[in-house]
Amino acid sequence: MRTRMRITKSELEAVAVKPAQYPEANRYEIAFAGRSNVGKSSLLNLLTGRKALARVSGSPGKTRTINFYLVNDDFRIVDLPGYGYAKLSRSETEKWGAMMEAYLSKRPGLLKVVQLVDIRHEPSAQDVQMYDYLRYYGLDGVVVATKADKISKNQQQKSIRQIRQKLNMKKEDAVIPVSALKRTGQEELLDVIESILNKERSEDEHK
Repeated sequence: MRTRMRITKSELEAVAVKPAQYPEANRYEIAFAGRSNVGKSSLLNLLTGRKALARVSGSPGKTRTINFYLVNDDFRIVDLPGYGYAKLSRSETEKWGAMMEAYLSKRPGLLKVVQLVDIRHEPSAQDVQMYDYLRYYGLDGVVVATKADKISKNQQQKSIRQIRQKLNMKKEDAVIPVSALKRTGQEELLDVIESILNKERSEDEHK
């Protein structure tokens, strides 16, 4: 029986607003994107088993940088700035767009962007736009439905169907319900991350 990947070490490696500040492109990267206050910091803390690896903020729109975390001295988890915060000015929104595009379009080693949506609500127009954006760059395919403890198991299945439909997801794409509060779903997500990393490594070996 194979051993499941566990994150035993994680540390903040770089905080960036432009490519010159990114760490050297010498590791594979799995990035995380989502609306402000969708629960991204809580998810990253759950995945890494650290209480405050990513700061959990009560005020939305707080993460305005790209944060790179080195995990198990092996790969990086990248926390992308949240979107959809109404109080951002137009120039701040444009800055966010330029920052995201610079990272998503040109970063070597970026394998996948995990998109977070709130399981309690239908994906917003911005969620749909973000997923289309990821599809354009070939980075789509994994969605985490956060705050799964807030609704019943039966309701979860309905919500997942709605998310799939609204984001126009392919059959093989994954939607993973996760609850940071109840600490559920992270193992399934780690399995998905591990299989993405392994697939890329085996392809690299055969090049």
